[in-house]
Amino acid sequence: MFTKTTAGLGAGLLCAVLAATPASAATTSTTLNVSATVTANCTVSSSAVAFGSVNPLSGSNVDATGGITVTCTNGTGWTAAAGVGTGTGATFASRKMSSGGNLLNYTLYTDAARTTVWGDGTGSTGQFSNTGSGLAQAVTVYGRVPSGQTTVPPGSYADTVSVTVTY
Repeated sequence: MFTKTTAGLGAGLLCAVLAATPASAATTSTTLNVSATVTANCTVSSSAVAFGSVNPLSGSNVDATGGITVTCTNGTGWTAAAGVGTGTGATFASRKMSSGGNLLNYTLYTDAARTTVWGDGTGSTGQFSNTGSGLAQAVTVYGRVPSGQTTVPPGSYADTVSVTVTY
């Protein structure tokens, strides 16, 4: 005969037997390989060289600064070169801003003394160079509109110079 007490006792006994039996669990393991390749990369941005108002009759040079900011992967060497611009007849030493068919000469330099013309490294032109740190590296570009351009008519003059970072 099966009673409530006997059933409870049987269930309790079964639990006690199971609890007393050690669990037999097996384990296995492996390794997970993880890899990545960090590549050399650079980005470049610029801030304009804005000469503001130029009085060609003043007899004085008009100087201004702008810049580029280069960010390269840590340890990546880089060099920044500049094109001649879009003005008709422009050279590194005498770039040309235009207003319609009118031209205003200017020059970009790599140094505050304005002795090294910024170009592509050919001839006597210089370039900016450094080694990336993973952080933005700001470089000042020095510009000059030389005096003596007394025949230039009034107008809004502009030019676009390409900047190429090689790394």
